[in-house]
Amino acid sequence: QVQLQESGPGLVKPSQTLSLTCTVSGGSITTNYYYWSWIRQAPGKGLEWMGAIAYSGSLYDSPSLKSRTSISRDTAKNQFTLQLSSVTPEDTAVYYCGGGHYDMDYWGKGTLVTVSS
Repeated sequence: QVQLQESGPGLVKPSQTLSLTCTVSGGSITTNYYYWSWIRQAPGKGLEWMGAIAYSGSLYDSPSLKSRTSISRDTAKNQFTLQLSSVTPEDTAVYYCGGGHYDMDYWGKGTLVTVSS
């Protein structure tokens, strides 16, 4: 059973860079045709897809966040990461990592990140 776990600081100051890591167990992030995404949900709002990295290493960006996001991976650790720069309080949200075979078959439990001084 594939499991995902988000990790990172729960509090980030405005203008700083938010960094989160997703550790995948029970499967490899390089498994063919698997895609790994970051999604967030701000208070009172719907889910927002932020971007993804494919099994091949190809990257997919959200047009609305492209200039501020960076997704990368460490295949040796079976992890993928999210960096979101120049954060504001509007970036406060529960951040999820997820992935699967062309779909979001698996989800992490989510981690709350608050942007505040």
